[in-house]
Amino acid sequence: MVKSLETGSSKQKTHNAKYFNRELSWLAFNDRVLQEALDDEVPLVERLRFLGIYSNNLDEFYRVRVANVKRMIQLDDQKVEGYKGTAEELYEEIRNVVIKQQRKFEHAYASILHKLKLKGIRHYDEITVNDKQKEELKNYFFSSVIHDIVPVLIDKKMPFPRLRDKAIYLAVRMEWDYKRKARFALIEIPNLVSRFYILESEKGKGVILIDDIIRLHLADIFPIFSFDTIEAFTFKFTRDAELNLDDDVSMSFIEKMEKSIKQRKKGEPVRMVYDHRMPQDLLEMLIRSLNLTLGINTIAGGKYHNFKDFMKFPDFGNKEFIYAPYKAVDHPSFHKQHSLIKVILEKDVLLHYPYHRFDHVVDLLREAAIDPKVVSIKINIYRVAKNSQVMNALVNAMRNGKEVTVVLELQARFDEENNLFWSEKMREEGAKVLHGPEDLKIHSKLIQIKRIADKKEQLITYIGTGNFNERTAQIYTDMGLITVNKKIAEEVHEVFHMMEHPLHHYHFKTLIVSPVNARRKYLQLIENETKNAKKGLPAFIHIKINNLVDQQMIDKLYEASQHGVKIKMMVRGICCLVPGIKGLSQNIEILSIVDRFLEHTRFLVFGNNDKPLHFISSADWMERNLDKRIEVGAPVYDIEIKKLIDLVFSFQWGDREKARIIDKYQKNAYKEATGNEAVIRSQAELKNYYHQLIENLGY
Repeated sequence: MVKSLETGSSKQKTHNAKYFNRELSWLAFNDRVLQEALDDEVPLVERLRFLGIYSNNLDEFYRVRVANVKRMIQLDDQKVEGYKGTAEELYEEIRNVVIKQQRKFEHAYASILHKLKLKGIRHYDEITVNDKQKEELKNYFFSSVIHDIVPVLIDKKMPFPRLRDKAIYLAVRMEWDYKRKARFALIEIPNLVSRFYILESEKGKGVILIDDIIRLHLADIFPIFSFDTIEAFTFKFTRDAELNLDDDVSMSFIEKMEKSIKQRKKGEPVRMVYDHRMPQDLLEMLIRSLNLTLGINTIAGGKYHNFKDFMKFPDFGNKEFIYAPYKAVDHPSFHKQHSLIKVILEKDVLLHYPYHRFDHVVDLLREAAIDPKVVSIKINIYRVAKNSQVMNALVNAMRNGKEVTVVLELQARFDEENNLFWSEKMREEGAKVLHGPEDLKIHSKLIQIKRIADKKEQLITYIGTGNFNERTAQIYTDMGLITVNKKIAEEVHEVFHMMEHPLHHYHFKTLIVSPVNARRKYLQLIENETKNAKKGLPAFIHIKINNLVDQQMIDKLYEASQHGVKIKMMVRGICCLVPGIKGLSQNIEILSIVDRFLEHTRFLVFGNNDKPLHFISSADWMERNLDKRIEVGAPVYDIEIKKLIDLVFSFQWGDREKARIIDKYQKNAYKEATGNEAVIRSQAELKNYYHQLIENLGY
């Protein structure tokens, strides 16, 4: 295994030792993704897909976080949280880190291609294809590609075309006669055909990118021009993705969202990545036309860009190139059961995706849709699949006479258009559709099914850590608690009321609800551990979370550490807490796992003097999650579920294959086994554990 100790982070000369800067910590997380592409034990095509994930992550980072840093520079707001330097210095440091990671990226890509070649899979381009292959590609180009290509000539007399930030372009340069005159043009690489075309020859299989197929046929795209040479170079750029909602009171929220999404597509460019071989005159024309500055918001790269497409790189039917297909199992309580509701009425159930089938959620909704005793279903949606089985089950429920309420968050970044579609669709089907307040995103993951049996009300409640999205539930780890506990059910009912009437005063005793009591409750839980430690009582905190940014929460953890509370944290993404500082955080250890599945589960365990308190939650510890969103965390009461959460944490904490150490150096060193310690891979251990549970049922 290649275990890189180089994170790609710079030395941070202006780093505040007490906190990591949020942006630089995020880049360290993305470097952990890049490490997977460098890991020789990861199957080759999966390594390419990790390059695609890295690239897609970086695009979003520039569209959101770097765009925000640029706005700070423009507004001359130089104060940066967790960073002693100015916004301009941070911007430059980000750029330096990205350039350093870009070199690792290119190295990983070249290494993977070399190893594929050794396995009989060649990478072709417009130069290396032979005559027979050229003929095949010519037929493909004229039958499937050329009609989707619209070349745009660049003329000083004409305005520069508006470019799409999710697209990739070929910048074309034609040169002719002794004066070396040049003409420029742009070609958007079409996305209606696959980025990859598989070629076969006597030497075996190979792949060529659509980019190179177009390069091969440039003369056919510009047949009316005479030129001595014609060449094309890839580039892409990223726009500011901030949504600025109109304050026109005459417009509905949906109208404001639709208008804002259109404006996003015209946002200011924040980065251009280009082929480093691009001729100077062509590069200068692009930079000038896009209103960029060379070396400030431009990054020279390799021949190919938009590596997010590599998440769909072909596997050539070779099983050793990809992870073995993973089949989720039934939850033991639901295995071979005809009625899920009957099981849930008897005991709490914790689903853990992708190890358990997400189909259980869809099946629960489908059962509720035809159960004569069910009168209503409420659900809040942040992200769903485009062809959502969850939403279709709700449509089914309405057609069976159930009252359905759907709280749809329209401001889920980059899913706004999909959510607008479902908003209209569900309203057409007769659902009560709510969107919540404009200034308070709804990020909780709740379902409540109301049932009347023997004249008594039963509330079946689901509280989750991840979205109701059957596609991402196959690759994200998440948990969902299903219960009929009255305390939880009554307060979830109040949360739904809060979504519709946010200005009312709400009081929650059982649930941890942002922005009502979450910050206060978490601080109290940490403080309780600190008091126990001061008394010499057992005191510990185990947290699994995606992002840790909020400084008040970090300071409270520092205080607990100083008084001897043993704190273990699994933080997948951004972590602004600096562990291991003597006198401050020496009792805090943090690990981060990047593996086949995206670690998205959020849960918390507080020692409570040997009477541990367990919670699952939809919230990270960021200011936005604690104060500016509706988030819901729930206590776990069932003894067996508590044991399961402890087991999951112990597997992850004991991971010696995919766990990286978060320390003050941000080097992303792997946590290695010591002494007789077993070398385990937590995701594989959990998969085996859940499969074994089903096998033990003996059906």
